[in-house]
Amino acid sequence: MSAAVFVGLSLAAIGFTGRYFARYGKLIVESLTKTSGFVAEGLSSKYYKGGFDTKMNRREAALILGVSSTTSKTRLRDAYRRLIILNHPDRGGSPYIAAKINEAKDLFDSVAR
Repeated sequence: MSAAVFVGLSLAAIGFTGRYFARYGKLIVESLTKTSGFVAEGLSSKYYKGGFDTKMNRREAALILGVSSTTSKTRLRDAYRRLIILNHPDRGGSPYIAAKINEAKDLFDSVAR
């Protein structure tokens, strides 16, 4: 009998803890993000913060393709192919992102000529 009570109380404690973190977990992470740059930097340092510029420049094109602004043609071609395969609209990708990838490649091609 005491084992059943113990199991029931344990499950209730787990349930209440889960509900607490479901309600307030986001607030806890936000407060840690504001107070500690480590959490914010560690969680999102992989991604570029900010939108697209109105007129694409070489730096933005390099960020989109994930290459250096002084990359070789073969690395540029490989990066373009990899990204366009992943983001092509015929395979469920975004037409806008595919257009930006093509625009970035075109910018590098026009500068290289």
